[in-house]
Amino acid sequence: MLKLLPILSGADEGERFDDLLRRPGVRIERIESHGHVAPADQPYVQDWDEWVLVLSGAAELDLDGTGRCRLGMGEALLIPAGTAHRVTYTADPTIWLAIHLGETEPPAAG
Repeated sequence: MLKLLPILSGADEGERFDDLLRRPGVRIERIESHGHVAPADQPYVQDWDEWVLVLSGAAELDLDGTGRCRLGMGEALLIPAGTAHRVTYTADPTIWLAIHLGETEPPAAG
């Protein structure tokens, strides 16, 4: 059993990803960020929708076609498939719940 809110890693790890549930077409993931920022030249682009919820902390994302979006505790965002996006800020620490919808292949190790 994995609890959602306790801090499980240190700031030196950057980000921690834990799959909570994986079924065909859906993956629920807990992400712990410690001041993580994605490189400007390396946006995330996925072939599936991703719904993210900030459980604690705060984050800012930059989405192509939409611009910057700041999320605080309890705020959620749907990132449509094919939308290039970058994390431009996370509080240290920030805990996310991410639900990947329509995922057809395992994510790259990373």
